[in-house]
Amino acid sequence: MKKKLAVQDLQLGMYVSELDRHWLETSFLFQGFEIVSDEQIEELKKFCKHVYIDTDPRQDGAMKPRPVVHAPRPEIANEDRPKRKIEFKEVLDRFTPGHRRPPRYQDSSVLEEEISHAKAIVTETRQTVYTIMDDVRLGHSIDTTSAKKVVADMVDSVIRNPDALMCLNQLKHKDEYTALHSLRVCVLALAFGRHLDLTNEELNLLGMGALLHDIGKMKVPLDIINKPGRLTEQEFELMKSHVPRGVEILEQTHGIPSQAIDVARFHHERYAGAGYAMGMKGENIGLFGSIGAIVDCYDAITSDRSYHVGMSAHDALKKMYSWRGKDFQPLLVEQFIQCMGIYPIGSVVEFNNGSIGVVISVNRLRRLKPKVALVLTPDKTPFSPVKIVDLMHQDGAGQELEIRKVLPPGEHGVIPTKYIPLGA
Repeated sequence: MKKKLAVQDLQLGMYVSELDRHWLETSFLFQGFEIVSDEQIEELKKFCKHVYIDTDPRQDGAMKPRPVVHAPRPEIANEDRPKRKIEFKEVLDRFTPGHRRPPRYQDSSVLEEEISHAKAIVTETRQTVYTIMDDVRLGHSIDTTSAKKVVADMVDSVIRNPDALMCLNQLKHKDEYTALHSLRVCVLALAFGRHLDLTNEELNLLGMGALLHDIGKMKVPLDIINKPGRLTEQEFELMKSHVPRGVEILEQTHGIPSQAIDVARFHHERYAGAGYAMGMKGENIGLFGSIGAIVDCYDAITSDRSYHVGMSAHDALKKMYSWRGKDFQPLLVEQFIQCMGIYPIGSVVEFNNGSIGVVISVNRLRRLKPKVALVLTPDKTPFSPVKIVDLMHQDGAGQELEIRKVLPPGEHGVIPTKYIPLGA
C-alpha cells in the first residue's frame, strides 16, 4: 500500500516506492529504495515535492518507517547447495517492498588491495579463454577444470570487492573482441549476480555459463565474425547459428550443468519474443538466460567495434532502460542499473568547480559519492599527478566537489582507460 508524502516529512528508515517524476530526471536509480541517510532526504528535496511511501497495511494505512538494518543476514545451513533451479520470482521478490533484507555480501577488501589479485585473475582467464577457443576450433574438448578454476577465482574476487574486476573490464581492444567480450560478460554477470544476492554456488554456475556463452562463434567463419559492415541476411543466419552450435558443444562437454548452459542458450532471446534462436519470451527465458542477455547487450553496445563506436556506460543504461518490457524483464534491467550505479566505473564526469574526473570505484550505499580520479583542473589543464578523491570522504578544504554531469568518453581528450585501474 502506498501513501503520498511531502518530502519535508520524510524520515530515516522509510521506503520510497515512487517519485513524483521520472527517475531519469533525478539523481536516483529508479523508484524503490530505503532512506538510510539524511543526505538522501536532502537530495530528494532538490528534485521532488512529494514521493510515495510504502506503508504497512496492518496499521490501517498509517506510515511505519522501516528500520534501517545493518546486521549481516544469518546464514542458513547448506543454503549454497542448489537443490533446484533458482527462479525469477524468488530473486526479484528480494527487491520488492515487504521482502527486502540485508544483503548477503559486504565488501571485505578495498579497491587498492583487490586490484593486484584481479589483474592476476584476468591474465590467467584471458589465457584460459584463448586456449578454450583454440581447442574448440580444432574440435578438441573444453578444459572444464581450468574454466571452473578461473571462474571460482573471479567469484571470490567479486565477492570481496567487485570494483577491481569492473575496473579492469574497461580495458577493451576491438581486435580481441570475442575473447575479451567473453571475459567481460563473465565479470558483469558475476557483479550483477552478487547484487542479486545469488549464492556462491549459483555465482559459479552463472560465471561458467557467461564465460562460455559465445563458444559457438568458434564454429562461425571468421570473415563473418569480423566483417566491418552490415551482415547480409544469409550471413546473419550463419551468425545466429553460434547459439545452437554453442549449446551443442556445451551439452557434449562433461561437467557443465544445464543452468550454466542456459546463459549460452538464451542470451539472444528477448522479453517480448523477438530474439533468437528459439523465440522464447517473458520469464520462460529464465533467470540465467535473462542475466546473460542483459550483460551481453551492455558490453556489446559500450564496446568499440569496426562498424560502430561504443556508447558511454551512462547512455547505455538509459538506452537499456527504454528497452525494458520489450527486450528485457523490466525489474531485472532496473536492478542491473542499480548494480552499475548512477555513475558506472569508467564514467567521465564534470564537477561543480569545472574540473574533470573519471569514476574508478562506486559507493554501494551512497551512489552519488563514488571514488574518482581527478584528471583535469577547472581550466582543463592536466592534474600532475592525477589526484584520487573519495567524494564520500572529502577533507573539507575548499569547495566540496559534487558531480554536475556525465560527459562522453573522449571529451576534453580524456580517455577513461588511461586512468583505470590506477595503482594497479
